[in-house]
Amino acid sequence: MFITFEGIEGCGKSTQAELLCRALEQTGIPSLLTKEPGGTRIGAQIRKILMATSNRELFGPAELLLIQADRAQHVAEVIRPALERGILVICDRFSDATVAYQGYGRGLDMELINRLNHYSSQGLKPRCTFLLDCPVEIGLQRAIQRNKDHQKQAEGRFEQEDQEFHERVRKGYLRLADKEPSRFVILDGTKEIQALAQEILSITQRLLEERR
Repeated sequence: MFITFEGIEGCGKSTQAELLCRALEQTGIPSLLTKEPGGTRIGAQIRKILMATSNRELFGPAELLLIQADRAQHVAEVIRPALERGILVICDRFSDATVAYQGYGRGLDMELINRLNHYSSQGLKPRCTFLLDCPVEIGLQRAIQRNKDHQKQAEGRFEQEDQEFHERVRKGYLRLADKEPSRFVILDGTKEIQALAQEILSITQRLLEERR
């Protein structure tokens, strides 16, 4: 099964993706945690370009194509091989992030984005997408503090975008969830970490039971 986590900056998705992977492993379910961008060796190099605050002049279409290159490598090298081996794959961001950020956020051609997403992902779609939603002010405050705590201010290019950009991204995610309610699970990203982790684990276990 393929599960993704989505949401604005600082929503807590990376923490919850890691907690879910750890909990599943403890119950004997082989799981792989990966991320976009940067889930492969080549992808890690692409991520540096995308996240660097020194690259503020990166053109929107160039950003989009770099993200698609990262995904094409990621799916071919990591995600699809793991799924074919029967491993549950948990991915921190996937194609929905491109629609939300480059489509709704940047205002790039949505039809083109959808075509590129399908091409780079080899048509792969998640069985379940956990959308952690929270107010933009809270998410940005968390993300900026996280970068300070981990001395990653130089990787905060998206955090430097204005609030209106992040509001568009958040609205984009919610529109995506409205269009596919059978895939998306919207959760409160301001909820206490362990309580939210237990909720996500319960939903995942139920999905696994349905597949048996």
